[in-house]
Amino acid sequence: MVSAMDISTSALVAQRTRLNAISGNIANISSLVDENGNPNPYRARQVVFQTDETKGKGDAAGVKVSEILVDQSEPLYRYQPEHPLAIKEGEWEGYVAYPNIDLTTQMVDALETTRAYEANIGVIEISKDMSRQRLAILA
Repeated sequence: MVSAMDISTSALVAQRTRLNAISGNIANISSLVDENGNPNPYRARQVVFQTDETKGKGDAAGVKVSEILVDQSEPLYRYQPEHPLAIKEGEWEGYVAYPNIDLTTQMVDALETTRAYEANIGVIEISKDMSRQRLAILA
């Protein structure tokens, strides 16, 4: 039972990290400058999971965050020559670079993450109930 709880706990931590990344993506969907104030649109983060052999026993394994990828795709360009952050010269003159983040995709990912989090909470609750029942039988 402890193994199942360890595995679910590792999944909860991983899903929390993923939800934090998604929240950051949604919060910065219109961020046009970087932390130094330079015109550089926000790039979405995506969390990558991998199995964690230190959690669980036998064939079971937990989950952990292996890396957080930063989106390297081109930003979205909108023609807004009067905007203070419009590109002044070159191919994209008069355009403003916006983050390439799809709100619908982020919301679906957030919903999926929330459901996975809830499922792991359910596994922990069931494991606790089974442990409680086993103690009642043995006592």
